[in-house]
Amino acid sequence: MDQAVKTIAVVQGASSTAAQDLLRDFVARWRPSTRIAGVIEESHGLANRACSAGRLQSLISGVSYPIFQDLGEGSSACHLEGSGAITASEAVRQDIVAGCDLVVLSKFGKLEAAREGLNAAFRYAIEAGVPILSAVSPKFQDAWDRFAAPLSVGLPADADALDQWWRQVSRSALPPDRQASVAGHAKA
Repeated sequence: MDQAVKTIAVVQGASSTAAQDLLRDFVARWRPSTRIAGVIEESHGLANRACSAGRLQSLISGVSYPIFQDLGEGSSACHLEGSGAITASEAVRQDIVAGCDLVVLSKFGKLEAAREGLNAAFRYAIEAGVPILSAVSPKFQDAWDRFAAPLSVGLPADADALDQWWRQVSRSALPPDRQASVAGHAKA
């Protein structure tokens, strides 16, 4: 494997919503040729809430895992609640075991910085040697660096940057039969 290519990448410099949209669009572009596991955050859809924590949707099964408590309309408290992320992490682990080329995880945020949330899913993918694409906000950049800095690369919030990273990773990290599938897609 080419040691210059880092197989863990995080989108930096985008709002949470923009990062999730970028990841969702990436998955839509590459799903025809790439076995992608993981979760992407979606809105809770509740009006007049101060906290945006919503749900994590599985890219394999479509199951939605809530990561919030409904504290009621007008609540100004953070309603982030991590048990759904823990359940989602276990589902991602099962998807990794079943076989995938790439794991997309919504973000490394508040829960993950506290070694909770999707932290286990990040670790499962790293231990299995599966490339990871995620996002990190500036607020949690230091925690991310402590977690994965020597193994990861930061990417701008740009679709072309994500595609270029994935083409490089797929050429260096995937088995030859999977490289051919991804390379065929990249030319399309």
